[in-house]
Amino acid sequence: MLVAAAVCPCPPLLVPDVAAGAAPELQAARAACTDALGVLAASRPDLLVVVGPAEQNGRGPHPEGTRGSFSGFGVDLEVCLGRPDAAAASPDVSERGLPPSLAVAAWLLERTGWSDAPVEGLGVGEPLEAERCIQAGEHIGGRAGRVALLVMGDASACRTLKAPGYLDERAAGFDAEVARALGTADVAALKALDTALAHELKAAGRAPWQVLAGAAEGAGLGGALLYDDAPYGVGYLVAAWS
Repeated sequence: MLVAAAVCPCPPLLVPDVAAGAAPELQAARAACTDALGVLAASRPDLLVVVGPAEQNGRGPHPEGTRGSFSGFGVDLEVCLGRPDAAAASPDVSERGLPPSLAVAAWLLERTGWSDAPVEGLGVGEPLEAERCIQAGEHIGGRAGRVALLVMGDASACRTLKAPGYLDERAAGFDAEVARALGTADVAALKALDTALAHELKAAGRAPWQVLAGAAEGAGLGGALLYDDAPYGVGYLVAAWS
């Protein structure tokens, strides 16, 4: 059963080496992510599953020990999902590496010294239908007696004129509803997110949030919103469920 979840944004800019001179702008977001991961550790999970958006080559499971790199962002920095020595013990670890969202998650876990439970990753595609996301979450929730989720994903990318998706007047309302749902652990609202609108607003977190909704069904968790801002015209949200 799901016993805790942390929801974090997944821009590589969260990693100070990638952000360089802009690093201080996301310090509050990093601090909120640290607090959310503390909630996961306090839940004493048997298994932590990290879920994040991924392009075609990063979709599917990523076993503990899978490595990721930020070289594509001009930084010579590597991370590992969970224990590095797990790679030697697992024939399933592939050479394809982690998608960026899971690499950011791996960096967050390394930064906070995660050692509380085995870690696995799951990359989900933006086109994945809501029902399949929910089913994937239900499967994850049954993987162990005490399961925790680290859910990576950004809200809309259309909050300002300089945003990656330019300004869309629907973005603020969409993000506000997602923030409310994540802050109150409203599983039904997450399941009912408008997938077409999320796509139009470039909300990369939609599919991972709906995986969370599937895993959390019947778990009776409460939520707290720890961070809500759009510093680059992209909605970044941090929440903790326990």
